[in-house]
Amino acid sequence: MIRLDGQTLTAASLSAIAAGEKVELDAAALARVAENRQVIDRILAEKRVVYGINTGFGQFATVVIPEDQLAQLQLNLIRSHAAGVGEPLPVAQTRALMAARINCLLKAHSGIRPEPIHLLTQCLNQNVVPVIPSQGSVGASGDLAPLAHMALLLVGEGLAWSGSQHISSAEALNQAGLKPIQLQPKEGLALINGTQLITSLGNLAVARLSKLIPLADEIAALSLEALQGTRAAYDPRIHAARPHPGQIEAAAHMRELLGDTSEIAEGHKDCHRVQDAYSLRCLPQVHGVSRDALKFAQEILERELNSATDNPMIFTETQESRSGGNFHGQYPAFACDVLAIAACDLASISERRQERLVNPAYSDLPAFLTQQGGLESGFMMAHVTSAALVSEMKGLAHPACVDTIPTSAGKEDHVSMGPIAARKLLRAVDALEHVLVIEARMALEGVRILGRQPAANLQPLLKRLSTACAPWQDRLMYEDLESTKKALREHAKLP
Repeated sequence: MIRLDGQTLTAASLSAIAAGEKVELDAAALARVAENRQVIDRILAEKRVVYGINTGFGQFATVVIPEDQLAQLQLNLIRSHAAGVGEPLPVAQTRALMAARINCLLKAHSGIRPEPIHLLTQCLNQNVVPVIPSQGSVGASGDLAPLAHMALLLVGEGLAWSGSQHISSAEALNQAGLKPIQLQPKEGLALINGTQLITSLGNLAVARLSKLIPLADEIAALSLEALQGTRAAYDPRIHAARPHPGQIEAAAHMRELLGDTSEIAEGHKDCHRVQDAYSLRCLPQVHGVSRDALKFAQEILERELNSATDNPMIFTETQESRSGGNFHGQYPAFACDVLAIAACDLASISERRQERLVNPAYSDLPAFLTQQGGLESGFMMAHVTSAALVSEMKGLAHPACVDTIPTSAGKEDHVSMGPIAARKLLRAVDALEHVLVIEARMALEGVRILGRQPAANLQPLLKRLSTACAPWQDRLMYEDLESTKKALREHAKLP
């Protein structure tokens, strides 16, 4: 089990929860939640007028709600804000969203009772997962619509997953032996005010990119061997003179993968080529900045994962409620957009290496990596697929966070569009994985055609790829690519 305490959740842990890992709640955090709830009770007892507790929301903040209608106020909020549309989030992404919201509530600034947190946790652990449409949030006053669809589950309304089908939330709770709750003052708002859609999807992307970037190095190293490239550009002195951390790390990884020499390198050590093309020579610089971008984004996204993003914020120590803007998604939106750019650049340079593998003008390999050109087309169309993917990724790399459309009668006059950034990031990561799969399959074939062994540290990858795919003769290409994808996932332990 993964313990949620509002402070220590990581991208890797969230990815494990998305995949099915169960969670437990930290007792000390729950105690802080219960103590924080007492502030709400005191505000109500003293009949103070406080936004989100006994007022309307947004433009209706000046409307005071009678005490006997406060529970209805919270239910109305959830129902009216469940306005999402589009394809539902996959179950794994929804589980991540649920865990992220639980963790946020455990920060003890939301004014919620422990009971809704317990029920949401039970739903997560028993895989009672709400159906949440993927579109409808602008990522500013929190991810209101998606989180409202999540909150419907707790009151027995809306839809839940049952295998690949949808059933009523009431039925799903009943099948799990769980009972819906009645929301108390502030609790509807506490469940939906926050950046958890952006943050959960962004952290899932971080978990995958943390594996894909070093895998991209490894595949590129195999391509370098197939193209009979030089190791000279990875000399540590070059990178020490331009000391970007990611560049230094990427160069060091390439040196580790390639070693000092190999059968392939020995076979061309006296060749006429002095310098490689940029897609090989500048690999540390390009893969390096993607590493630095990942570090930048991961710090933001994991910090956001362990932040209180509610409004108003409830402070136990001073027994106060304060309105602010922690629900604004610009931080995670910005991070997601940066990662989409990094993923696009990794795919772009991979596609250029693929061009060199299939084009005999750039190597000593046969055209399209087939010995029977004409009768066979080899990897001609696989490269076209990569080109198509990279072109699409360039569109996905356009930042969403620079856009804003004012909403809520002008109250929300600057929004982050973070959910769009997060969803397109996941599409970009999927595309990057496919591009790397194609490069790996081409590099394998190039090494086979050379008939000499690459560096020792590339042998585990080579063995796994060789086991997955027989030497090429024109056949169903997509089957080879699927086999390669499975092999790479096992090799890199991709989430």
